[in-house]
Amino acid sequence: MALPDIINHQDFLLTIHTNDEKLIKNALPGVHIYPLMLDSENGVWVLRVLFEPGTVLPKHFHTGVVHLYTLAGSWHYTEYPDDLQVAGSYLFEPGGSIHQFQVPADNTEVTDTFMIVMGANINFDPDGNYMNIMDAGWIEQVMLAAAKEQGIEPNYIKPKSLYGFSK
Repeated sequence: MALPDIINHQDFLLTIHTNDEKLIKNALPGVHIYPLMLDSENGVWVLRVLFEPGTVLPKHFHTGVVHLYTLAGSWHYTEYPDDLQVAGSYLFEPGGSIHQFQVPADNTEVTDTFMIVMGANINFDPDGNYMNIMDAGWIEQVMLAAAKEQGIEPNYIKPKSLYGFSK
């Protein structure tokens, strides 16, 4: 069997070395990020995120699946306080799940995570009222604003639209 024809020739590897990149601090309060890949057209966001102790995110509804791996520290969902996610934990979240991410205030270290999110988070305030939609495009805009303020030009993978006609 012959090798297939190359459709997309790749001259280099698309690699982000987070240890060589500048951390974008406080993209949201207590939330520091290394953007890895942001694809607003397909609704996919891949991030390495560091959370300060005591960080609590809004309760949110996932429109797609999430893969979340904890590298260091710990966190839990407010709804599951006894199910602490610690270094080495991998959590799969199905689309349609609702929860609130929380880092214990008594953590002695920053919680370091790697996540792949498909779709959006629909965020709600403590009273259950709609706040906003957090998707790859929203994250990119918030991240770019924080990076600009810090004098950082982030390096991340961003698919470029090649839409057009086949003929």
